Amino acid sequence: MNVLEINELNVSFATEEGVVHALKDVSFTVPERRVVGVVGESGCGKSTLINAILGLLAKNGRIDGGTILFEAGSDLTRLGPAEMRALRGVRISTVFQDPMGALNPVISVGRQMANVQYRSGRSQAEKMALAAAMLRQVRIPDATAALGRYPHEFSGGMKQRIAIAMALMMEPALLIADEPTTALDATLEVATIELLRELQEKIGCSVLFISHHLGVIAELCDDVVVMYAGEVVERGTTRQVFNDPRHPYTQRLLECDPARQAQRVRRLPTIAGEIPDLRCRPAGCIFAPRCFRRFDACAKAPPEQDIGGGHVARCFLAEQPETAKERT
Repeated sequence: MNVLEINELNVSFATEEGVVHALKDVSFTVPERRVVGVVGESGCGKSTLINAILGLLAKNGRIDGGTILFEAGSDLTRLGPAEMRALRGVRISTVFQDPMGALNPVISVGRQMANVQYRSGRSQAEKMALAAAMLRQVRIPDATAALGRYPHEFSGGMKQRIAIAMALMMEPALLIADEPTTALDATLEVATIELLRELQEKIGCSVLFISHHLGVIAELCDDVVVMYAGEVVERGTTRQVFNDPRHPYTQRLLECDPARQAQRVRRLPTIAGEIPDLRCRPAGCIFAPRCFRRFDACAKAPPEQDIGGGHVARCFLAEQPETAKERT
């Protein structure tokens, strides 16, 4: 069963300089009890995707087409503000990348965690007891005393763990994690990933994990969705995508990962060119202007090619692995 199923989602923004087509025909699923990672360069549409799911698009944004099916029932694109508020924080929770921005600096942690439970029907004492229990689960020392402290009294890593505890208090069906490790150092990043996986397995929720950090995606996620310029160019299991990438963008993105550099270099590899202007999307393959494998057929939009086992890439050459000659 899929907790979330996105089908041909299109999102645009009206600006003074024209309409920006931020997402085009985005389709993928988040299965039950799986962690799905969404990866891509800045500007690929990750944040727009999150806001579309949560019903939090800016006033100049709109969903032009497609569906977002949640728990095999509700189409989130058709729900009103009150219905979306009933889902957010209960069935769908979010952890943002900046814990200081997610926590109110003038309200104690305990009060904030109790406020999250306002629809639970629990007494105040029960709310505080659950809050303390959640803080223990995310390894906050002296959890009971911590409830009376304010966000500025905690380190960055502890604040992020508190944000994770708040997001999971109501045991949601779907947790959306928006680059939750970006502001952390390498040691805290590893600890946060391990904690998130542990809590996900314990609660049994699904996770949509947004990141540009390939190492974090590889460590945490079961499945991967690769986005470029508002389109899904490749998707599959983590093992499939990382070990056998079939879209040229995925291949080059992985080559740019510092962890994959066999030798020390003065300059890290980059992908030549720039993301296209989404006010006027180019005809044909969206990646063609930057692609090292482009040929005449790329003037038309490529179909999704099924490589097998759920591994899909939007490229005419997806069924032909990259050769060593092409790589150079």
